[in-house]
Amino acid sequence: MKNPAAIVVGLVVVVLVLALSMYTVDQRQAALVFQLGEVVAVKKEPGLYFKLPVVQNIRFFETRILTMDPSEAERFITSEKKNVLVDYYVKWRIQDVEKFYVSFAGDERRAENRLSQTVNDGMRAEFGKRTVHDVVSGQRDAVMEMLRKSADADARRFGVEVMDVRIKRVDLPSEVSESVYRRMEAERKRVANELRSTGSAEAEKIRADADKQREVIIAEAYRDAQRTKGEGDARAAAIYSQAFGQNAEFYAFYRSMEAYKQSFSSKNDVMVLQPNSDFFRYLKSPRGAGK
Repeated sequence: MKNPAAIVVGLVVVVLVLALSMYTVDQRQAALVFQLGEVVAVKKEPGLYFKLPVVQNIRFFETRILTMDPSEAERFITSEKKNVLVDYYVKWRIQDVEKFYVSFAGDERRAENRLSQTVNDGMRAEFGKRTVHDVVSGQRDAVMEMLRKSADADARRFGVEVMDVRIKRVDLPSEVSESVYRRMEAERKRVANELRSTGSAEAEKIRADADKQREVIIAEAYRDAQRTKGEGDARAAAIYSQAFGQNAEFYAFYRSMEAYKQSFSSKNDVMVLQPNSDFFRYLKSPRGAGK
């Protein structure tokens, strides 16, 4: 109490020592404890830890899943000797921090370069055994799974775990794409022309069949109409004959009245007949006495 300045200095020193002795590990990280350049401890669990100040130092590493996504597509050759451009990405994370540090000095870029070499070698081998159709759609999932397994097996030796290898796009080079598109266009035109010619032939066939059916229907309808008309005429003749047989004079009178009605339907009608013509006999006498 006689020297307050010394007490304050002591407290400051204690606080500084504690600050230099404590460190925290985040749940998204792992830490390596170095003492004189050598790894003496690995901290993977999140929490508060202590170290020897000045003598020990700490280095933190990400344990979350990282993404390696090359900026340019890689060129590979298929079993058909065709070049393809492949765009892909790799999901990976640090699985063994100490082994990762020893292998790559803790440099993520060096680890990604190693992963890129491993994946490229695997793709070259897998694409060389398959056709363009296989790597585009037929066996794409199988190729990605095999690439993941081979890349993961190699990366485990360096403390890295490969979570996924995913092929985003498989394209043909520009110099090949143009010729392929021209060939596809010519093939599509050929198929279109073939379909048009086939359609025209089918249309002509359908029209000819429709015309034939129309002629048949018209002929059958005319036949039925003539038959019906004949039957009607025969029935009418029979009725006329029966009526004429019952009263010949009335029938002659009725027919003459119908003839007069048809002949004098208009005021402008003109008939040139002899006065004693048999046509006027019912005009002279209702009983036809003039005949």
